[in-house]
Amino acid sequence: MKRDLQGRKLVVTGGARGIGEKVARLSAARGAHVTVIGLEPDRLRDLAANLGPAAAWREADVRDGAALRSAIDEAAEIMGGIDLVVANAGVVAYGTVRQTDEASFERVMDINLNGVFRTLKYATPHLERSRGHVLVVASALSFMPLAAMASYGASKAAAELLALTYRQEVAHLGVTVGLVHPSWIDTDLVRGAEADLPSFQGLRNRLPYPGNVTTSADRAAAAIVDGLVRRRSRVYVPRAVAVANWAKGALNSPLAWPWARRFAARAVPSLEREVAALGRHNQLTPGTHARGAGTRSS
Repeated sequence: MKRDLQGRKLVVTGGARGIGEKVARLSAARGAHVTVIGLEPDRLRDLAANLGPAAAWREADVRDGAALRSAIDEAAEIMGGIDLVVANAGVVAYGTVRQTDEASFERVMDINLNGVFRTLKYATPHLERSRGHVLVVASALSFMPLAAMASYGASKAAAELLALTYRQEVAHLGVTVGLVHPSWIDTDLVRGAEADLPSFQGLRNRLPYPGNVTTSADRAAAAIVDGLVRRRSRVYVPRAVAVANWAKGALNSPLAWPWARRFAARAVPSLEREVAALGRHNQLTPGTHARGAGTRSS
């Protein structure tokens, strides 16, 4: 195992499970001091104990600015600073624009976008001192609209622009900023959607590559950790997602509209029926439903 993060001090939000947990484990194995922040204290405690004395944990909701700021400041105090941040916390909601309720839409935006804003804001003083690097976990859906995923896609597109703007604002401070664009990752988020909505897997299977494949969380974490080591500006998981970014003009052009319209006409009615039958718009993320929040898994 490479030790290319030896002594580096990393904060991961949404660290209790999924990509966040895998990033924490791999970073610690490669020599980093790690503080995981999230909403499942038992899992966070067990993870930190498993990673050893170089790991710590703090419970905080990224929707709560005061709690998140305290958690980040305490992480810096415990580790003696912060060199690296992975802004990973996020959730998904079900339903089309006409179907979903306002509270579910706002919840996704508050966690996936405002939560990233709060993470960047309160980590900045520590990153300035270390001239550090931050990776914001966005999505392939940052630049590729997909029917029935409006809240998630909108939040991730906005998070991308937030990160790109932040990159300009902190460049003179020596802080570097990158974006992670995963496609479908084998985590609770994707598995939960497949369990709740039978049509979801069929929808994914009809997408062109790489939208029709699922990548392991271990592979996603490895790409992110390599991105931290190399201070990458973009991390694509799988790498073919880069093509969608480069081709987003064509994907959203009149040329592609006939296919998109046919695809949506086939997918939307069944998804709307399944969401209506499900009786809820929020995904029941393990360990966090009581708070009405969750941690991102892909």
